[in-house]
Amino acid sequence: MAEEMFEPPARSGRYTQGDATFCNLARSFAENGDFDSLEKLLHTMSRQGRSLPESLFITAFRACARLRLPHCALYLFDRMTGDFRCSPTIRSFNSALNAVVSSGLFEEAVAFHARCLCRSGDLDQAVEIFRDLPRRGYSADAFTYSTLMDGLCREGRVEEAMSLLDEMHVEGCPPTAVTFNTLLRALCHRGDLRRAANLTRNMALKGCLPTEATYNTLIHGLCLKGKLDSAIELLERMVKSGRSPNEITYGTILDGLVKCGRTSDAERLVGAMADEGFFPNEFIYSSLLCGMFNSERPEEALRLWAAMKSKGLKPNTVLYTCLLHGLCRGGNVEEAETALTTMAADGCKPNVYTYSVLMEGYFKAGRSEKAVGIWREMVSAGCRPNQVSYSVLIHGLCEARLVREGMMAWKRMVSEGCTPDVVTYGAMIRGLCESGRLDAGMRLFSGMVASGGPEPDAVIYNILLGGLCKSGELTRAVALLGQMLDRGCDPDLVTCNIFLGSLRDSGGEKVLEFLEGLAARMFRRERAAGAAVIVEAMLRKHLGPGASTWEKVVRGLAKRRKVMVAIDRCWEVLFGVPG
Repeated sequence: MAEEMFEPPARSGRYTQGDATFCNLARSFAENGDFDSLEKLLHTMSRQGRSLPESLFITAFRACARLRLPHCALYLFDRMTGDFRCSPTIRSFNSALNAVVSSGLFEEAVAFHARCLCRSGDLDQAVEIFRDLPRRGYSADAFTYSTLMDGLCREGRVEEAMSLLDEMHVEGCPPTAVTFNTLLRALCHRGDLRRAANLTRNMALKGCLPTEATYNTLIHGLCLKGKLDSAIELLERMVKSGRSPNEITYGTILDGLVKCGRTSDAERLVGAMADEGFFPNEFIYSSLLCGMFNSERPEEALRLWAAMKSKGLKPNTVLYTCLLHGLCRGGNVEEAETALTTMAADGCKPNVYTYSVLMEGYFKAGRSEKAVGIWREMVSAGCRPNQVSYSVLIHGLCEARLVREGMMAWKRMVSEGCTPDVVTYGAMIRGLCESGRLDAGMRLFSGMVASGGPEPDAVIYNILLGGLCKSGELTRAVALLGQMLDRGCDPDLVTCNIFLGSLRDSGGEKVLEFLEGLAARMFRRERAAGAAVIVEAMLRKHLGPGASTWEKVVRGLAKRRKVMVAIDRCWEVLFGVPG
């Protein structure tokens, strides 16, 4: 049949005219073993937004079993979720597994079983099956190892995954690029670039050449740590090695440049992309727009927006949200609301983040009634409030001294099963304390800790400590400070200044004794960085720490290698010669 027969028809609710015809045709292709035609038809259905029922795939898996095509079944199963947006259930899994078992591929069947367990989060059972392979007479291949590693890394069990790499060497199973890339992705996500670099060298020693995915993973890790120059050097090395950067490579570096405030460098990178035949997509334009707005260049951002539209690129929801955020940041909330109207006219539906940006803009402009109106408009448009939108609403209401309304929003948020984050807790606690309801703020804090919610940060502790000290309840404040230290939260300069202000009338010796005692407690907990902040607060107030305190700070912070590198760098800067 010609594709012209299946032009996208009108929809009626969840049903699209022609769905039954498509499904019958797909089943016919599957039953006759015409999988090339089946795949082409599935792509057409997916592209037109049609429903792909699970029963259609089960029919295909059964045909694979009958025709002895196990690898075709596995290939189709792996693409159900990503390519065809159909979530497999146990029925699909059993049908695909049967296609593998019926072909006598028992080793691949066990590996497939373990892989599905990893995806479903049942890692312990997957490990148990993996360990049972030798007893059944099977040996794990690199694909099986890589699958288990991926599952462990996704669950944060990186050390276990790394130990499997050593086991592969012992068992004589050569790791592949996929194996190394899985581990590199986990290490870079944790910010452990040193081990990632060592693993990359190990990869080369094993004769496994880095792929584009390897370079993209390392570049992403460097950008996350703010090492943009190193990321660009790696990009150049990637090109020299014969690997071609793609949109992901360029987009990752560009986003990192923008986040580090190097928007001009990002613009030059876009020019370099064009020379290589890559043109900006929505992700790159949104990064550039945010960078220009953040660096106080709204006129250039708007010119970029106009140039983007003139090139025929239709803005999506992310781009429009970025535009609204930039306009609101500059106080142009009226222009932002006009852009929201234009967005709807362009057929681009605002999401909850779009409305939250505009709502926050009106709150910052002191127009709380208008902000609440945007909230109502969001709910009327069918956008379900989430953690972000509730946080913006509660923070804005409390800032506007509408604490009662903020508490009502809080209760509604909790009743709808939306868990407040640390920012939302901080906004509500601040609102209660500043409205004279310190005890209510303390109760909310206690509930936060008791319920296993987000861990309180220094901002929340400082709000409560400031309220207690202002009320003259120094004993309760010191007790809360002890709790702060016990929960692993280091005091900052604000914390120190709160107590300095409260102890001002006690005399300099009393203040010095308190701060040195606090620093000593930090040292006993081996938290030298936190103790250094306390010493900094003392120096800012011209309170000289004792010799023992100085010695502990230096011993805790100064590592010989880092000190020598710093000395050599200073020598080079001052005198132009290496140290």
